[in-house]
Amino acid sequence: MDVEDKRYYVDRKALPELYPTHMHQIEFWENLGRLVATFGYLEGVLTRAIFVLTATVKCEESEFEEAFEKWLPKIERSLSDQLGGLIDTYGKAVRDNPESDKEGLDHFLSALREASKVRNVLCHGSWDMPDEKGASKPFFITKKNEKFETAIDVSYLQQVQEHVVELICTVMNSVTQLGWQFPGTNGPGK
Repeated sequence: MDVEDKRYYVDRKALPELYPTHMHQIEFWENLGRLVATFGYLEGVLTRAIFVLTATVKCEESEFEEAFEKWLPKIERSLSDQLGGLIDTYGKAVRDNPESDKEGLDHFLSALREASKVRNVLCHGSWDMPDEKGASKPFFITKKNEKFETAIDVSYLQQVQEHVVELICTVMNSVTQLGWQFPGTNGPGK
C-alpha cells in the first residue's frame, strides 16, 4: 500500500467515557433532557387541547355525521403532527370554537412559535465544547440560513423549561376555561 493510500479508523476503545457528551457536566445533560421532555409534553397537551376544542363545538343533530367526518382526520393528523403543525392546528381550533377565549391568542401563538424555534435548536443542534462557565453554543442553522449564536448553560435551560411550563398551563386553561376537564387529568370540569 502506498503511503498516501493509508486509511485511518477511530479507535473506539480509546474514546472517553460518555463520548461525545463527556465535556459537559451531567447537570447540563439532565436539564437538557428534562427540557426536551417538557417540549414533548407540550406537544401532547396541544394534541389533547385540539381534541377538546374541536370535539365540543355544537352542531345540529342533522349536521353531526358531516361534522364527524371532517373532525376525524384533524384528530388523526394531530396525533402525528410535529410542534409547528400542532401550533397552527391549535390556533385554528381556538378561533373556530365559538365559546373559546380568543383574547391575546395571536400573542400566545407567537410565543409558542418562538419556543418552537428554541426547541429545534435544543433538539437538533450539535453541541460544542463548553466554555469555562459551562455554557455552549449549539451549532444550528435554520432553513433561512440563520445561525444560532446564544451560549446555553444550565440556567438558560431551566429558564426555558419554566417558560414552556407556562405555555403548557395556558394551553390547558384554553380548555378548562370552557368548563371542560383537561383530558388525562383529574382536575375539575365536565
